[in-house]
Amino acid sequence: MIQRSISSIALATLTLTAALTLGGCAATGTQATAPAATPAAAVGQNPELTTLKRLVQQAGLEAALQGPVTVFAPNDEAFKAVPAATLDKLAKDPEALKALLNYHVLPTVVKSKDITGGAQVVTANGAKVSVSKAGDFVTVDDALVIAADQPAGAGVVHVIDRVLTPPKK
Repeated sequence: MIQRSISSIALATLTLTAALTLGGCAATGTQATAPAATPAAAVGQNPELTTLKRLVQQAGLEAALQGPVTVFAPNDEAFKAVPAATLDKLAKDPEALKALLNYHVLPTVVKSKDITGGAQVVTANGAKVSVSKAGDFVTVDDALVIAADQPAGAGVVHVIDRVLTPPKK
């Protein structure tokens, strides 16, 4: 009788342990983040791009980042290097903010493997930006790509370490 009770307790403990273990695997092991459906979604999902996400929303550019585009996305550290007065000025001038953000967007998809040597490419605001590659290093103007080829549906996002400044007109 005592042996049967011990066996029942051992079986119940094993069953409970297995259920908790498998339940834990199901809860944590299968909840991988799905690839972003669009470049705008990729920017929104990346915790290093919260400032860019906010500015894109403020400028109303979410729709422009839905299709097959390339986004050179300055991370939050890059925006911290921009003087506060400049960001305040951009916040008050929606057209200047759009021009700045569109300078970070190419109206076509360019992955890092597509870049060879150096080239000038036209951005969504109509200005040209220099892209180049040396070994595994990709640069855009004076910014370094620190995370290339982030999946973004039909587009691609490259995280960069500086905010690009469009040329003065």
